[in-house]
Amino acid sequence: MLLPTTKEDLQKLKWDKLDVILITGDAYIDSPFIGVSIIGRLLADAGYRVGIIAQPDWKNENDIIRLGEPELFWGITGGCMDSMVANYTATKKKRRSDDLTAGGKNNRRPDRATVVYTNLIRQHFKNTKPIVLGGVEASLRRLAHYDFWSDSIRRSILFDARADMLTYGMAEKAILEIARKLRDGHDTKSIRGMCYISPSPPSGYIELPSYETVWADKKSFIKMFATFYRNNDPLSAQGFFQKHGNRFLVHNPPQAHLTTEELDKIYSLDFTRDVHPFHSAQGKVKAMDTIRFSITTHRGCYGECNFCSIGLHEGKTVISRSEKSILKEAKKISALPDFKGYIVDVGGSTANMYGFDCRKKQKSGACQDKRCLYPQICDSMKPDHSRQIYLLKELRKIKNIKKVFVASGIRYDLLLSDKKYASGYMQELVNHHISGQLKIAPEHVSSDTLKLMGKPRAQSLINFKRLFEKYSKASGREQYLTYYFIAAHPGCTEENMRELKSFVSKELKTHPRQVQIFTPLPSTYSALMYFTETDPATGRGIFVEKNAGEKQRQKDIVSGNPHP
Repeated sequence: MLLPTTKEDLQKLKWDKLDVILITGDAYIDSPFIGVSIIGRLLADAGYRVGIIAQPDWKNENDIIRLGEPELFWGITGGCMDSMVANYTATKKKRRSDDLTAGGKNNRRPDRATVVYTNLIRQHFKNTKPIVLGGVEASLRRLAHYDFWSDSIRRSILFDARADMLTYGMAEKAILEIARKLRDGHDTKSIRGMCYISPSPPSGYIELPSYETVWADKKSFIKMFATFYRNNDPLSAQGFFQKHGNRFLVHNPPQAHLTTEELDKIYSLDFTRDVHPFHSAQGKVKAMDTIRFSITTHRGCYGECNFCSIGLHEGKTVISRSEKSILKEAKKISALPDFKGYIVDVGGSTANMYGFDCRKKQKSGACQDKRCLYPQICDSMKPDHSRQIYLLKELRKIKNIKKVFVASGIRYDLLLSDKKYASGYMQELVNHHISGQLKIAPEHVSSDTLKLMGKPRAQSLINFKRLFEKYSKASGREQYLTYYFIAAHPGCTEENMRELKSFVSKELKTHPRQVQIFTPLPSTYSALMYFTETDPATGRGIFVEKNAGEKQRQKDIVSGNPHP
């Protein structure tokens, strides 16, 4: 059964009040791929009465008031994407379509949705229950941050939204603890994985340079970001605070990682894997083509690519579900009335990170002086694809499943480092789990650009291509690699893009169409480089292309309309 979203839904349940009301910038999709649905299902499973208001009309009060006022708290998320990323391209042009909106037209999500929704509640509910922010928009904007769309350093989103609390990361444990403490009348300030505003700083926490300081001084901003980045692992992080005017943003240490058992429980909840009729009546939600028949195998990413926010939001430790849990979900999907026999994707941020992680990191936390995969695979990381091989074989045995695809891409340098199972895994992929193309994301080939991205050297790409072609030929199948590249990343010049063009022509023998212009996502190292025009690792200045036309020129060199 879906969570209530209309007055009629409440009447059917015979509820006059809700404990928690969740607001989201996406259409209401009851799926384990949608964060607000996970939070809603978890709260409901814990006994709370939960409702969801999806994509409320911010110009009309009828939407925001339709479920009344909650007994415990409001939960606000901009949706599965930062609303500015959802609404604008990398060259700041308005996007016309939205895959998470019914009908596909991009007209239901306001800019800075988290701030708009929170202020809408304040406008119509005076002295209301606590407002709790969550989701990727809040998570990546939880302290002073560079905002590409205004080209400025903005305050913590807690101040702009005038909310009471902010949960960062995936937040399941934090939100359940908030609900429990509010229900029981206990103070919430000690909850891990949570931020709040205070008139005074807490004792024992690290002091970051103030908002006013980092707004005025780029070196201070770099220093602040380094401290923030180092304190994101629950096993080693300290709490910190940052002064904004005469008040303080207090950032508690992260919540503990979910265990495999806890992650399994989340995916065992009774999701309908469908769009609520309130929204489906307004048209098709395109995202359902991808997520309805897909399975998440793990969370987290130890890649730490400088331009990516996954490690910051999901964590740098990979937590894998049990094979039993995944197979159970696959059987549920196979029994859905409109299932045609095809699992669209089995994976995560990167499919082949399933089933292993660094034991040292799981025991002591992420290393402060090195990364798991860059500049090469750490000796403590022992890639082992055996569990994924077993899982894929077991999935193929399930009745009514014709094909299981691995569409979320793989990390090829990680695969090549697995001397024992690399060949076996590749044979599994090319023989059974590719729909003619396999996605990989080299992003670039220039050594200077790759270094600033935190990506592996180009030789790894060549080695992987040879391995893929070897096993594809042996299988008798005509299959291809699809490459994803980035233009105009900090440090990247037109000369670097011409180097990339030459490489893909000579070594990859292709003409890539999947080339994206770099977008500086809040609270990523690449956004830091973009704003400061500095390599934070060396302190040296770097070239940063900031002209939209010249960014497009970099892209065109590789993908089309090449310039002389």
